[in-house]
Amino acid sequence: MVSELGGSQISTLLETLPGIANVLRSPVADALGSVIRAAARLTEFNAADAEELVRYATRRSLLAQEEGDRILAEVHAAQQKRLDRAADREKAQRAKDKAKPRTVKPVKAVKKVKTVKKAAKAKRRS
Repeated sequence: MVSELGGSQISTLLETLPGIANVLRSPVADALGSVIRAAARLTEFNAADAEELVRYATRRSLLAQEEGDRILAEVHAAQQKRLDRAADREKAQRAKDKAKPRTVKPVKAVKKVKTVKKAAKAKRRS
C-alpha cells in the first residue's frame, strides 16, 4: 500500500538521511542554481542547464515552444562564438610564441679557482 509523506515526515527523513536531499533534488533546481552561479561568474555557464530550464518553462506553459527554441539557439550560438574566440586566441598565442625569436643570453666566464697548497690548508685547519 502506497502512502503519501506529510511535511513533517519529509523533514524527519531529510534530517535522518543527510545525503538524500541531493538525490531527491529536482534537475530544475540544480539547473537554476547552476545558472545563477554562472550569472554571478562563480562557475562556467553550461548550456545543458539552460536547456533544462527552457524545457521546464515550456512544460509549465511559461514559454512557448518557438520562444524556447529561439532562446536555446541564441545560447548555442553565443557558446560557439565563445569557443571560437578562445581557439583563435590560443592559435594567435602559439603563432606569436613560434615567431618570436628567443634571445639567448651569453654565459658568463667561469672564474678560475686558485689552487691552495696543502701546507697552507693544513695551517688553516690547526
